[in-house]
Amino acid sequence: MAVFNRRQLLKSATGAAAVMAAARLQFPAGAFAQAAGPEVKGTKLGYIALTDASPLIIAKEKGMFAKYGLPDMSIEKQASWGATRDNIELGEAGGGITGAHILTPMPYLISSGKVTKGNVPVPMYILARLNLNGQGISVSSAYAGMNVTKDAKTFGEALKKAKAGGKEIKAAMTFPGGTHDLWIRYWMAAAGIDPDKDISTIVVPPPQMVANMKVNAMEAFCVCEPWNLQLIHQKIGFTALMTGELWNDHPEKSLGLRSDWVDKNPKAAKAILMATMEAQQWCDKMENKEEMCKIVGGRDWFKVPVNDILDRAKGIVDYGDGGRKVTADVNNPLMMKFWRGNASYPYQSHDLWFLTEDMRWGYLPTDFDAKGLIKKVNREDLWREAAKSLGTSDAEIPKSTSRGKETFFDGKVFDPENPMAYLKSQAITRV
Repeated sequence: MAVFNRRQLLKSATGAAAVMAAARLQFPAGAFAQAAGPEVKGTKLGYIALTDASPLIIAKEKGMFAKYGLPDMSIEKQASWGATRDNIELGEAGGGITGAHILTPMPYLISSGKVTKGNVPVPMYILARLNLNGQGISVSSAYAGMNVTKDAKTFGEALKKAKAGGKEIKAAMTFPGGTHDLWIRYWMAAAGIDPDKDISTIVVPPPQMVANMKVNAMEAFCVCEPWNLQLIHQKIGFTALMTGELWNDHPEKSLGLRSDWVDKNPKAAKAILMATMEAQQWCDKMENKEEMCKIVGGRDWFKVPVNDILDRAKGIVDYGDGGRKVTADVNNPLMMKFWRGNASYPYQSHDLWFLTEDMRWGYLPTDFDAKGLIKKVNREDLWREAAKSLGTSDAEIPKSTSRGKETFFDGKVFDPENPMAYLKSQAITRV
């Protein structure tokens, strides 16, 4: 067994390098790396070309994954949320992916087998929320000048006239029971538009939204950027509202991974979390917004003009209707948040709202054990552990798994202690 004295260590190129070399000699091959770092050097995570995927892209581009011992992380573009689900079912071993930038309800729908092949459950964990706010509901330019805003009543009246004239009315979202589906349903239902009876809701992958509206395939859609702003730049439609107007600081995408992989590779999972959380902090700084947009808009990622992303990333919201505009402000309540305001923390009460809404629209039965599944899927304990390792201050780590009661633009209140009362307060529901 080799013995190193102080003089030998000082003769090395650096003391740190010598300590590492000595440790490797003292332990069996691989034991040092196993004890100090992740079990693997990386895995495959999916993303959709949406601005809220930025933390994963930045963690890769800025070397944050490598910093935490994961130099071989692969962040792979998915064609749609359906493809994301399919590849998570396959898992990395089957040629798919381990996890993804994902619509918050999807890990629950996948874990419960509600959207999987043969309804076979594929258990998943939510490790972090990736962002708050930042989605938009866009409307065809055919409805310009009708004062279509967060109040959809005039839009509903126009739709009834169009339908009476024989037109098939369609609104697009990105995945049944997912966030975009729930936002556009909430918006329409609040104005008395039944999203199942008065119109047809269709599934369109985010990157195909603009092209489909260009050929009049729908009257409205809900999606994240850059597609709402690109629609305006191409003079095809306008933004009726930003989803932060429905519910201020609402949760949106999550970092979701297969639970079997996390259980097998806990150190690697923690490293993924730490890198993602560091990237979220970087993305939230106003001075980094332009660089962030140039990176994610580039040929390796979204392949869209930076101008289709930058304004709304900075909090500038031109609705494209010839009047309404919000100027850049770091405190803009409509601005996408990655870290500020506990944006990264996976509140269990938020997950409960999504599952309650999925009950509302018939995607889940009313006797579904939502709280029981949340305890299995939501790993806020891992988030807390990673946050402490990052040196996050106690003030930035929530004390509760609930953000408390949430109030929506139409005055409805969601109390996580009594979700059924919230359901019963809704005028349009499948329950």
